[in-house]
Formats: sequence, structure tokens, C-alpha cells
Amino acid sequence: MVLRLLCFALLLAVTTTSANARTYQLKFATLMPTGTSWSNLLQEWIEEVEEKSEGRIKFRLYAGGVMGDEPDVLRKIRKGQLHGGMFTGYGIGRIYSPARVLEVPFMFKNTDESDYVRDQMMPELEAGFRESGFELLGWPEVGFIHFFSTKPIRSMDGIKKLKIWLWQGDPLGEAFFKAAEIDPIPLSIIDVYTQLSAKHGSIDTVYTSSFGAIALQWYTKLNYGSRIPFTNAIGGLLVSNRFFNKLPEDLQQILKTTGKRLSDDIRLRAREENKKSLAILEKNGIEFMFDWSDANMDEMLEIRDQAAKYLEKTNYIPSKTFSRAQQHVEDFRAQQGSRTQATIPVTP
Repeated sequence: MVLRLLCFALLLAVTTTSANARTYQLKFATLMPTGTSWSNLLQEWIEEVEEKSEGRIKFRLYAGGVMGDEPDVLRKIRKGQLHGGMFTGYGIGRIYSPARVLEVPFMFKNTDESDYVRDQMMPELEAGFRESGFELLGWPEVGFIHFFSTKPIRSMDGIKKLKIWLWQGDPLGEAFFKAAEIDPIPLSIIDVYTQLSAKHGSIDTVYTSSFGAIALQWYTKLNYGSRIPFTNAIGGLLVSNRFFNKLPEDLQQILKTTGKRLSDDIRLRAREENKKSLAILEKNGIEFMFDWSDANMDEMLEIRDQAAKYLEKTNYIPSKTFSRAQQHVEDFRAQQGSRTQATIPVTP
């Protein structure tokens, strides 16, 4: 009997050691090109996870869009060919669309407000992603989104005459342009540079962050930019539940803890890099125009409200989600002693 117990204990120890020693390969994709400060942070995160997991998590990184546009990446994750990625709001909307309430144009006056609302809604967002088959590791940020064009941008009426790109299949973008009475040209993000470069390309105007314009090399084909940012674009660091739930608890905790820290670092870096990038773009010949002094704020807020109505009708962002976000904004403004009317624009 003693011998049998000893054998059982030995077998259990070997089995436990074997389970703990199992390695998990995390195939991870992003549109972010290599060689940028953000991709360097991502690489540091990968090295940290591999070190803290003692090699039990190994990454295979696919950067720069080599796995295709974000819908392509999501399809591959759902098929099990990939396990996770860093997504913009466009991809996030295909996982858990209510999260994009944080991207509604002219919703916030500044990043303090958007940070507060995001933090208040984070438990709800995490639960929403989990129910949709993904674990939210962190919440990085793309940053303030500007229009860029080969032609001058002087007003909303002027923008309507441009051949402006729409990220194909993006309901939030569609709602914004519909509310602004703009007829865009839908394209995959992978095709934007080619169409801007072509002599008779289908587009002459795009929207992105100032850092994104440089990282994607779009700025080399552009001449003008709007000083007005129409939203502060979100991002998400996500892995599929299919992968995450197979991990031992200690590895799950490593991904969650380090993923949040990485996302916080990227969000702060994004804000710094976007400010620097505005200056770099000006030095490279981009002329910025269409400032808030040139805009009709009532018109901007009307566009916001109409876009919200379109999104509510399709339940892309439910009315109850809008209501909660707006209540959080009002609560924050009350705490800060500011006016409750959203008449001050978002500024970088």
C-alpha cells in the first residue's frame, strides 16, 4: 500500500510538472508597422511575457498588416489560425461594437473626459468582450483623428467635394459621413496607399492620427491636414477566449497584468507621438487648416447627434450605452466644476 501511494505521488508530481512545463504559442497580429516606437513597446512586452512565463508562452508576431486587414485577422482568429491582436476601433467594432461609444465624434472635450468615461465603463466593456469570445488585456489608443488630403480642407462643405476614403465596412465611419452628408469611397486600409499614389487614384482624402500618417507613409502623398480632430480613436489588446481559457491561471495573470501596463504605456506614448508628429508633418510640407475658429460648432454637434441616432437604430451602439457614457461625462464635468453643455471641442 505504501509503495502504491509513493508511486501515485510520483506520478502526480510528474504530471503536474509536465502540465506546468507545457508551452503555448501565441500567434499575434497587428497593422502596426515594425520600427516605430509603438512596435518597440510591443516587442518589449513580448519579451517580458516570455521571460515571466519562463518560456511557457512563446509569441509569433505578425506586424505591419502581413495577415491582412483587421477583418482578415479576426476571421483567422475565429478559425484558430491566429490567437490575438492589437486592434483599432474598426476591428473592435466587429467584436463588441458598444465599446465604440468612446469614439463617437465630438463626444468629449479632452482626454481627461474620455479617460474618466473609459475607466467607469471598463467592467462593462471587459464583460462585453468576454461574452463575444475575447479577453481584453488592455486599452491602448490610436489618438486624435484628422482629415488629410491632396487638396485644401477649409470647411465641412469643402470636405463634401473631396474623394474621401472610408474604411470599408465601418459602421461608425458610415454613420459619421451620412450625418455630415459626405459620400465616401470604401476601401480596405491595405489599399489606401496604392490609391493615393495612383495617378488617377479613387481617393484624395483620408483620416488618421498624425502619427499614423507618418507610420503608414501616407503623408508622402498628401499636402493638407485639418487642425480639427473629429474623434479620439481607441484601440484594444485582445486574445481569443479559446486560447486564453486553456492557459493556467498564472499565465493568464501574466498576460492580463503586462497587457494592461503595455496598453497604458502605448496610450501615453501615442499622445506624445501624435503631438510630435503634427510638427514633423508641418516640417515636411503638410499645411494644416480648418481650425475650430473656422467651424460652426452647432453644425459639428448636430453631426454627432445624427450619427448617434443612426448607430442606435442599428443597435451598433445601443441607446442605453450612449446614455451611460453621457451620464459619466456629465458627472465628470460636475466634479470639475465645468459647464455641462458640450460646447468646447476636443483638442490634442
